[in-house]
Amino acid sequence: MIFSKTTLRDAVVIELEKLDDDRGFFARSWCKKEFEAHSLNFQMAQSNIGFSKRKGTLRGMHYQLAPYEEAKLVRCTLGAIYDVIVDLRPDSPTHKQWIGEELTAENHKMLYIPEGFAHGYQTLVDNTEISYLTSQSYVPEAARGVRYDDPAFRIRWPLEVEVISEADKSWTHYSL
Repeated sequence: MIFSKTTLRDAVVIELEKLDDDRGFFARSWCKKEFEAHSLNFQMAQSNIGFSKRKGTLRGMHYQLAPYEEAKLVRCTLGAIYDVIVDLRPDSPTHKQWIGEELTAENHKMLYIPEGFAHGYQTLVDNTEISYLTSQSYVPEAARGVRYDDPAFRIRWPLEVEVISEADKSWTHYSL
């Protein structure tokens, strides 16, 4: 795996090192030893799949409160997404900053999202699926979010929002 730091402290883009042959390719998508070598102490607790039918679907911006904060490892397995993370850690030098990364079934990139970040994504094509691992199990009482269009972050989504849940539209603006 190829680990590339982002402009946000502790967030990493990971590219697969593919072993190609006439059958296709093989690649490692998670390795405890490699993650630890890059100071990523990611312990898997849950695996999730999300499917969206329509281009322009937006999900997010989600996070969990302490002590249930979760790190995530996100990959697009069908279609394409614009994956966005926001650093909500008050003591971080990148607090309230965001990045977006295009993850597609073709580019096989993954995004490592540290604890203390809000996460969301927008589908770039119809029939898109993501798969992601989390370091904590989902705890409904700890689930929170911030608005996808919060002026505190000024996230630039690539498409008009075509589909969004009532819950995601009703998150309040970030205050800290």
